[in-house]
Amino acid sequence: MTNDAHLVLGEECFQIQGAIFQVYREMGAGFLESVYQECLEREFLRCKIPFEPQKEIRLAYRGEILVQTFRADFLLLDQVILEIKAVKEIAPEHLA
Repeated sequence: MTNDAHLVLGEECFQIQGAIFQVYREMGAGFLESVYQECLEREFLRCKIPFEPQKEIRLAYRGEILVQTFRADFLLLDQVILEIKAVKEIAPEHLA
């Protein structure tokens, strides 16, 4: 990676991370994902970050639309998928 390489939506992702950290600072650990979902909705509104909660996303395999769908906790800026995990530590299956 060169010095001039940059993260796509870098500033926007920085704002999203800031909102997430604000919720964590305020609420701490130990709640169910649904609590963090509601807090994040309020924080994204406060920060004017466009979002859709519980967004159903159509999937395709080799160009064919699947019956199965994926429900993201949040779709932000019409491009960023955010999945909330309220766990003690991140497991490999969470990284997908």
